[in-house]
Amino acid sequence: MKVSLFITCLADVFYPEVGMDVVDVLEKAGCEVDFPEGQTCCGQPAYSTGYLEDAKASMKGMITAFADSEYVVTPSGSCAYMFKEYPAFFKGDPEWESKAKMLAAKTYEFSQFLVDVLKMEDVGASLRGRATYHKSCHMTRLLGVEEAPEKLLKNVEGLDMKPLPRSQDCCGFGGTFSVKMGDISSAMVDEKVAHIKETGADILVGGDCGCLMNIGGRIKREGLPIQVMHIAEVLNNKK
Repeated sequence: MKVSLFITCLADVFYPEVGMDVVDVLEKAGCEVDFPEGQTCCGQPAYSTGYLEDAKASMKGMITAFADSEYVVTPSGSCAYMFKEYPAFFKGDPEWESKAKMLAAKTYEFSQFLVDVLKMEDVGASLRGRATYHKSCHMTRLLGVEEAPEKLLKNVEGLDMKPLPRSQDCCGFGGTFSVKMGDISSAMVDEKVAHIKETGADILVGGDCGCLMNIGGRIKREGLPIQVMHIAEVLNNKK
């Protein structure tokens, strides 16, 4: 099975180890992984800020970059959902709408691909500690990926998973929202970190680097002994 990695901007610039972990896990599962070098941004920041036409230039570039891919897998529910939205943005343009539909149909968030396509719930990972999982908004509410991460994490040897109170609440990142509405965003992440502390967890796991950057920043500022990990890092761990 051939899989193309869509790394996303945040993972590429700030969390390259997450991309490497995704590749390791997929290759161990028997996939042949490639990296289309023409990929850039999915266009979500420009679109969310109201610049749809500018975002479309990025979208066309991504559609072209992954045109020959059999599957597209990304360590971000938010960016995966953006690909799923492409057909709506090109409605009325037969050529690009058709191409956008093909990309949307073959795109998966990382944990979703493991569980729903590869039919894997245990990848042989091992990590000792008490952990809790943050459900990112785009992944759960829009992409509809909720059970896959939990199925994978419960099979990590040595990992004691604790439910996160008010897990449905947003962490306050929301891309450009955290910049435009800084005070509100700060209050939201304060609440999220307070709930994480309630679990007694020493590891916070998530599936979107944006959320992990936001929550992790607040955890660091508070000096809390909580390790922040992307689910790909957990699933590629053998300790």
